[in-house]
Amino acid sequence: MSYYYLAAQLPYLIYGQTPPMTSQSFKALCAQVLGSNEVALLELCSLDPEPVLDTNKEEKAAYSGPAASTSSDFINAWRNWERTLRLHLARYRAQRLKWEGAAPVDPPENPMDAAAAARAAVVIESPLEAELFLDQARWNAIEALQGLHYFSANTIYAYLLKLFLMERRSLFKVEEGFAEYKGLYTAILAAASTSVESGVPK
Repeated sequence: MSYYYLAAQLPYLIYGQTPPMTSQSFKALCAQVLGSNEVALLELCSLDPEPVLDTNKEEKAAYSGPAASTSSDFINAWRNWERTLRLHLARYRAQRLKWEGAAPVDPPENPMDAAAAARAAVVIESPLEAELFLDQARWNAIEALQGLHYFSANTIYAYLLKLFLMERRSLFKVEEGFAEYKGLYTAILAAASTSVESGVPK
């Protein structure tokens, strides 16, 4: 199937900007123009390489083995990249915190850029900055895996993953704004309290 019509009408995505549509809206659009097989594969696209559908927290994926293979080489490669990243993050964090046996699964050496991203992220002091750094690395990996064939199924799967990242970043901005508000609110209360104690009118 040619994906020219769908890909040609999609707004260009730039990391860090507000998403032009929600991931759900995009999937609804795809359901109208793509075949059932492509739509089914679209549902397998996730930022989690081993998504757990059960809400039982005890069944959270440990990434002990490669994710189940799909009929899409792009989705398979993405899952492998993200799994490698998460396993390296777990190992480096365990080493920094000196947790013995906290990362029982040896991470794959490849993709090397996933391992490098994890190594760079664990030394970033700010948790928010570390998450933003990792999401930028994910974005770059998605573009690399997508390849140069813009009018293909890979473009559609990559677009959805990018929308997921943009939505995730939007949540970070909300959290960051709320943290700034709390800091400002605390500072105002502290200043008001100091004024009262010193006898200076508020």
